[in-house]
Amino acid sequence: MTSLTRGANSPIDTATTTVEVTGARQGTIDLFVFQLGADLKVRTDADLVFFNNPSTPEGAVTLSGGRVTLNLGTVPTAIDTLAVAVALDENVPGSLAQVPWLAVTVTQTGGTSFEIPAEGLTTERSAVLLEVYRRNGSWKVRNRSAGWSGGLDALVTEHGVSVNETPAQTPAPAQASEPARTPALAQSASGSATVDGNGVRTVPGEATLSLVKREKLNLQKREVAKVLLHKGASNPVGRVVLVMDNTGSMSKRYRSGEVKRIIERMVPVATQLDSDGNLEAYAYAQRFVKLPDVTVADADTWVNTYVHLRGRHGDIDFDAIGGTNNEIPIMEEIISTLDKTAAVPTLVLFFTDGGFHAKEQITTLMRTASALPAFWQFIGIGKSSFGVLEKLDNLTGRLVDNAGFFAVENIDTLSDGTLYELLLSEYPDWLRAARKARVLS
Repeated sequence: MTSLTRGANSPIDTATTTVEVTGARQGTIDLFVFQLGADLKVRTDADLVFFNNPSTPEGAVTLSGGRVTLNLGTVPTAIDTLAVAVALDENVPGSLAQVPWLAVTVTQTGGTSFEIPAEGLTTERSAVLLEVYRRNGSWKVRNRSAGWSGGLDALVTEHGVSVNETPAQTPAPAQASEPARTPALAQSASGSATVDGNGVRTVPGEATLSLVKREKLNLQKREVAKVLLHKGASNPVGRVVLVMDNTGSMSKRYRSGEVKRIIERMVPVATQLDSDGNLEAYAYAQRFVKLPDVTVADADTWVNTYVHLRGRHGDIDFDAIGGTNNEIPIMEEIISTLDKTAAVPTLVLFFTDGGFHAKEQITTLMRTASALPAFWQFIGIGKSSFGVLEKLDNLTGRLVDNAGFFAVENIDTLSDGTLYELLLSEYPDWLRAARKARVLS
């Protein structure tokens, strides 16, 4: 095997060529291949191959099981370069320089094989490791090892892929045999939700997102689906309700943007578990307020409009709900919304940084609610005393175990996989118990 140092190149033939990246793993270090013209830009988003768009329109580049296959003889004449790149997931700390043995292996049927080590990287979170390019009618490979500290957004922007909310509508290439297509997620003609072979659910509205945002959403949805499949959750789709602590003690977490990021990470849960893919939302303190639903398409706008402790924003008066804890009104409100006849399973995601001192009232409510079609997942933020929440697992007098609790100092420190495992580990057990007890049909 021939090793190419940074900047070095070598001729290759046009036989079937396979490319593998050591260290690339979906959800941690993701693999991408760009088909680039003479301007080193894609023609359309369809020229970007990644896990959710595993092949170019003409099939010259395909991705399967972490391995890229290049059929160089069928690469369109308008394409001069194939750039093989990687990017760290945004929830993974550090840089690519910290990934041990990051390298590309190029294998040709009956030809020379190459090892392309990643060299010279420092703070980069995304990088082009290998270029396969045309030169005087022949193909060559080059160790590029060049990247961007800005991560995935910087990588795709550099190569002409839209990062706007609405995917760019780029004109189709001149060749009639190469129609432009955007690697949108599959949806039925009616616009209803669909489920792929891995149990990943796609809801209307996702196709309006840019490719980059769809990539991030799909990685998170896969982590949610993985937990549900592992736990054997059958027919879990129903309703997802978010309750966010809006008390004064949360001010630092609102200022830092932590609350916004928490809510953004709950959207993939709603896409998998809510019938319309939307996240119902409440803010609570002494009183509570019902907020508009968070949708996939407008999550960014939503968090900027409605994640506030004080003032009037989006016609919501956040001063009116007070600044201290009183969980009883919001809990009673959610209980009153549960459909006792339709028996739609409801997952309540309740975020708080402490309080819950009304032990007797909360205990009574949870016992009453155990006969209703809702599971309450409480999430403690920080190191405060969480009172009765810490004793829910041993609460007697309930028809079924209808509540779970865990606490974490800073949710930003949890990977998506870990966060969704903590959030959803008890929900499938409740679904089974609720059906057995006929709380759910």
